[in-house]
Formats: sequence, C-alpha cells, structure tokens
Amino acid sequence: MRQSKYFFRTQKEFPKDESSVNARLLIRANFVDKLMAGVYTFLPLGWKVMKKIENIIREEINAIGGQELFMPSLQPKENWTTTGRWDSMDDLYKVQDKSDREFALGPTHEEIISPLVKKFINSYKDLPVYLYQFQNKFRMELRAKSGLIRGREFIMKDLYSFHVSQEDLDDYYQKATQAYKNIFQRAGIGEKTFVTVASGGSFSKYSHEFQTISPAGEDEIYICNKCSLAVNKEIKAENEKCQGCGADDFRQEKAIEVGNIFKLGTKYSAPFNLAVKDDKGENQTVIMGCYGIGLSRLMGTIAEVHNDERGLIWPAAVAPFDAHLLLIGEAKSDLKVFGEKIYQSLAKNSVDVLYDDREGISAGEKFADADLIGIPWRLVVSEKTLAAGKVEIKKRGEKESELLTLEQISKKIK
Repeated sequence: MRQSKYFFRTQKEFPKDESSVNARLLIRANFVDKLMAGVYTFLPLGWKVMKKIENIIREEINAIGGQELFMPSLQPKENWTTTGRWDSMDDLYKVQDKSDREFALGPTHEEIISPLVKKFINSYKDLPVYLYQFQNKFRMELRAKSGLIRGREFIMKDLYSFHVSQEDLDDYYQKATQAYKNIFQRAGIGEKTFVTVASGGSFSKYSHEFQTISPAGEDEIYICNKCSLAVNKEIKAENEKCQGCGADDFRQEKAIEVGNIFKLGTKYSAPFNLAVKDDKGENQTVIMGCYGIGLSRLMGTIAEVHNDERGLIWPAAVAPFDAHLLLIGEAKSDLKVFGEKIYQSLAKNSVDVLYDDREGISAGEKFADADLIGIPWRLVVSEKTLAAGKVEIKKRGEKESELLTLEQISKKIK
C-alpha cells in the first residue's frame, strides 16, 4: 500500500479528551477515530489489526470444533423476559419502534442462541455442539472510559457450547482454556496474561478470567508465585491458598480482563426448555458453557502493553503491515526507481508493505510517523543505500540498524 494514497493522517499531538494510553496512541497514530465516549471508528490501519486478531481467534476456536455463525444485534424483548434479564440487566440498551414493540441491542447472545439451538437438536446424539460468532455488542456504560478497553459498542467473539453431561462440559472447558492461552500468546501478550479464578456469579461458584498485567488495569489480581494461577481480588478471601498448587505465596498486580469463560449450567437452556432425549430415552436439560473475548478490548490491551515514548510497537502477528518502507531524500528519478523496485519485490515475496512514498514530507516527519504507527520492521531507501545497492533495516523498538540486500531482507522479515 502506498502511503500517499492511503486514508491516513497522524495527529501532531495526543487527543486532550483521552487519558488512557491506548486511546491516545491509537487516535494519534490513525488507527481509530473517536465518534463519542465509548464509540470508535476503526480506520484502515486499525481495521487491519482487528482482522489479524479476528483470524487468530478464528483459527484457534475452529481447532477445538467451533462452527462460526452470525446472529442479530436487534433482539426481541420476549427472549429477555424469558430469562428475567430484561429487568435485571442494568447495562441493557432498550429500543422501541413506532408500534410500541420493544427490543434489546444485544450485549450478549445467550437469549438468542438457546432457542436457536432448540430448533436443531433432539437427541443426545446431536451433542455436543460448539457455535461462535464475531458480533457488535452494546452495553450502557454510563462512564465509558479507558479507550477501547471499556466501550459502549464493541466487537466480541462469543462462543457457546452445548453438552449432555457435566463431564463433557468440563472436558471442553479445558480445551477452551488452552485455546485462549494460544490466542493471547499469538497476539503478543501471553507472557503477561494469567488464568484467573473469579466468581461465577449466578452461573456457578467459579468462572475464569484471562487477565493481562498492566498499570491501566481496572482489576486487581493475586498471582501464585509457584504455579502462576491467579485469583481475582473479589474472591481472594475464600482462596487463601492457590487452587492450582496449594501454595500461599501470591503477588498483587493490576490487570486488564481480556477474556472470560463460564460454565453456565442450565441457566439459559432451562428457560427455553432446551432439552434432549438421553441414551435412556429420558429428557435431559442441555448444559451450556460460554467463552468471550472482546476484540477491540484486546487491541487496546496490546497497545497498552506494547509501546514506548515514540509510539506503538505491534507484535508481528497483529501488526497492520509486515514492514514500513520509507523513501528518504529528494525524489530523484534513480532513487524513485530504486524505491519502487524494493516495494514491488517485497510484495512479490508476500511481504505486506506500507510504502511511505509521500513527497514534500521531511525525513524527520517520516521517521516520527513510522515510530508512532509501530510496524515491526522499518526499511529505508535513500541516496546512501542506493549507492550501496542495499536497504537499511531496523526493528521497531531496537536501536541498531543494518544494510541488507533485498533477498536478505525478505528472509529476515519472514
């Protein structure tokens, strides 16, 4: 992609109405635009990152049997009154049409997927089933803050599993836990993300969160220094010893919740009479699990974790481009030809490149923009590199650069 043609304009200063690191960097670097508190437009750079995150999640959920579908955001009131959440859920957006019919803007989809599955399964032989989607969610955050980490409209991956027995749910729950670990590792925050025991609310005694250590975190967790299993502050009093290894040596950290998993039991199947005939011919209420990851929250968390004083530093797997090619110096014909050759050759070698071919922009501005955007590799073509027939390459976040041939660069980036 040629930067001169890209829908792109960085801001010289941080937005004054944002205090969170992720929002300040993502807005200034042209990844998102703030429409209003808690609601953001994902610009081309940001949408590329979101799609990278989405594909990582899709691959890992498909690997544990997930089947992707897409459910409506606009949901009938009747489904929510059936579960009792129309009146009990404080952050539910409610809308009404001209004929006085009422609807919910979905903050989650248990009320939709349970009656949906009921249409398609009759016997225990039809189970288990694992269904997931990527979908806009709406939650009435009265004090939306922390940029992408706490929004009013956001994209979530929600997976729902349906089982005939508790043992089958327990088995899948472990598979989902490992899939989540894989996702966060691939997204570049695995070393800072901990499985955390949390309250199960009205579902079960315990659920599990995935918490990423960050000063921007709104949660406090206690991490076992022996086995690294963590516990949320809200239930620490009932867990003086680690559930994983029995140790009582914890360290306290602030953290951002990037995912959660629940054993729902029959809370959302029973109200819809979602049941099957078991192997004895008797009715068995289906047992459910749910597993959520907020994609925009994950993107914001990655931005909080991976940055320095100059800007963002994207992990390679979620970066908007593989490399940022900068044409430095007066755009003389021989230099432009050399830059074009490098750009085309990298593209043919399946390296996704943002080519800063802008004219009338100083070298300092180009370098500053490259650091702010945070693409993993910076490549520079200039009169100096032209004379050597090579390209200067430097990894974002590192100080040292080197001159390499085009062939060497392609191998290094891959």
